[in-house]
Amino acid sequence: MSSYGRQTTSLVLYFNFHFFLSFFCYLPVPVVFSALSSNQKTAMIDLSKSLNASAAGAVSWDVNKEPNPCSWKGVGCNSSTNSSVIRISLSGHSISSSEFLPLVCRIESLQVLDVSRNRLTTIPPGFISACGKLGELKLLNFSVNNLVGRLPAFVGFSALEALDFARNNLSGNIDSELDGLVKLRSLNLTFNNFSGPVPTLLGKSKVLEELELSMNMFDGPIPDEIVGYPNLTLVDLSGNQLTGIIPARIGELSKLEVLILSANKLSGGIPQSISNITSLWRFAANSNDFNEKIPGGITKHLKNLDLSYNKLSGSIPSDLLSARNLQTLDLSNNRLEGPVPEVLSPSLVRLRLGSNLLAGKIPSAAIATHENLTYLEMENNKLIGSIPPEVGGCRKLALLNLAQNRLSGALPANLGSLSSLEVLRLQSNHLSGGIPIQITQLPKLSVLNISRNSLNGSIPPSVSQMQSLVNMNLQGNKLSGSIPVGIASMNSLMELQLGQNQLSGDIPRMPANLQIALNLSSNLFQGHIPETLSRLSGLEILDLSNNNFSGKIPDFLTTLGALTQLSLSNNELSGEIPKFPLWVMVDTHGNKGLINRTTINTPPQLEKKKKSYAVTIVLALVAAVVAFGAITIVAVSISRQNYRVNDEQVQTEEELAVPAVVQGNLLTANGIHRSNIDFTKAMEVVSDQSNLVLKTRFSTYYKAIMPSGASYFVKKLNWSDKIFQLGSHDRFARDLKVFGKLSNSNVMNPLAYVLTADSAYLFYEFAPKGTLFDALRGISGDDMDWGSRYSIAVGVAQGLSFLHGCTPSPILLLDLSSKSILLKSLKEPLIAEAELLKVIDPSKSTGSLSTIAGSVGYIPPGMQFCDFFTLQ
Repeated sequence: MSSYGRQTTSLVLYFNFHFFLSFFCYLPVPVVFSALSSNQKTAMIDLSKSLNASAAGAVSWDVNKEPNPCSWKGVGCNSSTNSSVIRISLSGHSISSSEFLPLVCRIESLQVLDVSRNRLTTIPPGFISACGKLGELKLLNFSVNNLVGRLPAFVGFSALEALDFARNNLSGNIDSELDGLVKLRSLNLTFNNFSGPVPTLLGKSKVLEELELSMNMFDGPIPDEIVGYPNLTLVDLSGNQLTGIIPARIGELSKLEVLILSANKLSGGIPQSISNITSLWRFAANSNDFNEKIPGGITKHLKNLDLSYNKLSGSIPSDLLSARNLQTLDLSNNRLEGPVPEVLSPSLVRLRLGSNLLAGKIPSAAIATHENLTYLEMENNKLIGSIPPEVGGCRKLALLNLAQNRLSGALPANLGSLSSLEVLRLQSNHLSGGIPIQITQLPKLSVLNISRNSLNGSIPPSVSQMQSLVNMNLQGNKLSGSIPVGIASMNSLMELQLGQNQLSGDIPRMPANLQIALNLSSNLFQGHIPETLSRLSGLEILDLSNNNFSGKIPDFLTTLGALTQLSLSNNELSGEIPKFPLWVMVDTHGNKGLINRTTINTPPQLEKKKKSYAVTIVLALVAAVVAFGAITIVAVSISRQNYRVNDEQVQTEEELAVPAVVQGNLLTANGIHRSNIDFTKAMEVVSDQSNLVLKTRFSTYYKAIMPSGASYFVKKLNWSDKIFQLGSHDRFARDLKVFGKLSNSNVMNPLAYVLTADSAYLFYEFAPKGTLFDALRGISGDDMDWGSRYSIAVGVAQGLSFLHGCTPSPILLLDLSSKSILLKSLKEPLIAEAELLKVIDPSKSTGSLSTIAGSVGYIPPGMQFCDFFTLQ
């Protein structure tokens, strides 16, 4: 579990020993007679009256129903005599008034006070002065509230060991407010707005063990004074604006177990002294500006090391990968060069070396002995030679990514021994020979990309056995022969890329679930466009260009309701061009025999025309209403299905571990959302594919039920997808803050975000009625009358008008269809995917039709070819 997930757990662990003997008194065991003193009983009754008055019955303390306060929910008393209250937990009661807090301080025996997950905005001065006199108070938990202002100065609190103010809105510098806490062992101030230098006055007795300051705005260097706390086991300074170098004296923290410095602006090198900390098992400093060589020996005691997304140079030290306990190593997205070390740790589970300048061969002997290796990623380097057959011995391998190197030779047949493999990416190399039948026998494979190589021969008929395959990309090879007839039985297949080969013969029936793209371009197909394509009602992109198709364009292509892009260019087609729906972009150039008697939706040439801004908005509104009306009319006859996950679907690699947060922030000022959203819970949700509710071309939606009971959409965008801007965490965060400030009842605005090394997760208000797509087909169980349809059409138009006029540069949607319109109710639409224009990088186009802009149910005004956009 990451440090973010331990914010409350770690505090409670401090008191497992102290409260072990009193554990059973916390359970709701019946107590007939109360031994509380009259002062304590009076104080508890007064406290219950204050809470019931201010919390509108959220706290069910009623002395008339239960006269013994020790039996009240959330109250713990001394286990032996019930003579004193030692614990009060009011977590998760949506309490907004803090007037009750000074009353708590009348409980002189109190040891634990937990008021987390409420809506408190202030801490009364009387609470600090009164509770500071309590001689036994050991834990204070104010996390996940709406507290604002500066951190209070804690005077007294002689017994306080753990203090948690995580996930609030506290701000300002921290100077000596905490220095009087002589027994402070755990401090958690994560996810606030604190600024200034990292605080160093954290208890005069220097007994601090856990320091969590992540996701704030602390700046300046990491202070040397931090080593003055020799008992530190956890230091998390990630997600701030720290600069300078890591002090070499950090190695003096001999008890340190976890050090997280990710997502700052640190530079220089990694200090050699890290290797002196024998207890250190996790070190993360990814997403900084480190630019020196990696010193040897730093993994001597580590289990997890993450230095990705920096500017580290030089070669990888020979001993870095061989440390006996090392389990995960991520050096991706740096400037490392030289060979991959020959010796790898036998404990290694995940090795990420992608996007560097590594050269030489993949060390075969080292890989052969790795029974635990689950993820091997070396993409986008300069590796040469063949793929070692020894890779087939890594029986637990779930992901193998060697794409974009200079590898040559044949595909090893014993890759078929990787029975756990789910993702195989070998594209953009110099591989040759045929596709081994053994690869088609991988039972869990969901992604196969061996495109842009020099593979020849035919596509093995046994490919039809790959029932878990979702994406197959064989584009840009020298494959010949026909497409196997059995391909129709591949029921999980959503995208098929076979372009730029030498395929011929008849086009067989395709899997009915094909949804993203079917690319057969630049092959040797001839004859009429086959009727077998008519069953692809959910297909968005169809490319038959650069073949020898002849005859008429069949009318059934106009009835493929999900189709948005159709390329028939450079064939030998003849006859009239049929009329296609407005939202379908059709390219028919290079067919001399075609007659155009109607206006088809060909991509217009790039033009620069000066138009008034008002005209742009009017055109946008007209296009929106027309497009929406057309979608509504035809949608009732379309059988296109959303990509949903059922219990039998193969799990992908992201499910195997809860994503580790690199950066996160709450964007909304709404106090209810700020108190409800729990990043830790959300990361647990997205690691379980049973929570996946919707997958669009660009995004994956999960339903997250927070500990408070509130539901949210958590939308995942994958950094590893080439269409997204990679490694631009800071820029992406800035753009999201702009979207977070937008406010329109018909646009889904992000409430918060979390960035990991691989993905971005955006939080949105939950739309209980699902997508418009589902509602129009009755999938959601609701009846869409014409009044609802009218309200939705107007709401969508209003949302588009807002997006086109809310900022100096209009926000143009890349994806508007019935799938990307969510419904709060049958009369309240929400336009989703508004942030796509900011995150898609047009310079990263792969040339594959699956990467072009949008599942474009609505084409923004002025949108040109897939890689170019204008505001005209």
